[in-house]
Amino acid sequence: KQWYQRRVAITAGEKPIEKVEPGTLEEITTEGAKAATPLKSTAPPKKQPVEELSKPIDETALEEGEESEKGKLQPNNENGATYANYSFTQTLEELEIKVPLKVDFKVKSRDLKVDIKDKSLSVGLKGQEPIVNGELFNKILTDEAMWHLDENSVVLTLEKFNKVEWWGTVIKGDPEISTKKVQPENSKLGDLDGETRSMVEKMMYDQRQKAAGKPTSDDQKKADTMGKFMEQHPEMDFSNCKWG
Repeated sequence: KQWYQRRVAITAGEKPIEKVEPGTLEEITTEGAKAATPLKSTAPPKKQPVEELSKPIDETALEEGEESEKGKLQPNNENGATYANYSFTQTLEELEIKVPLKVDFKVKSRDLKVDIKDKSLSVGLKGQEPIVNGELFNKILTDEAMWHLDENSVVLTLEKFNKVEWWGTVIKGDPEISTKKVQPENSKLGDLDGETRSMVEKMMYDQRQKAAGKPTSDDQKKADTMGKFMEQHPEMDFSNCKWG
């Protein structure tokens, strides 16, 4: 009777117990574990290529009027220079500065101390002496300044306040390049508006004329004006006149 009641109870509503298959364990080999869980790389950062330092200009190639350029550096292909602790390139409007961090570990942004002001710059690792530090060659626009890390180098982009001049260097006191040897075609003159481009081209022309000991565009304009005046007044004697 007890057996009958139990049988009835099961058929009346109790849910049958589902059959459970025995579990299976997946064996993970040492090789499989390494593949499943990638290890944090301990490889040192890539070694950065050593750039050749800028050299003084060839004094035998100096033209007349360029004596003041003796001892200055030959600009690189992008109108800048390479020093022991940093390098830079420039256009008329901005500079790009690269500061290598000569350490054997992967540097992160939080490891750095970068201080950019309108007339000064400081770049280095926290807790260490700055790699680059000092007064800027000229004023910059701090709101437009940017920097980032690239293969253990700090790369800065600084916009010049005066966009119609070449910088001799980045930090005052560092060896200067000969700005008379820069290549205008590298400065992207075509990107400037008409008025600014004319001003820059005039400035560069006058710079070359002065270097060669020749009259600037303003001097030529004065001479032309005076020449016309003399033609219109042949009765006047200009032999004792001194032209400034």
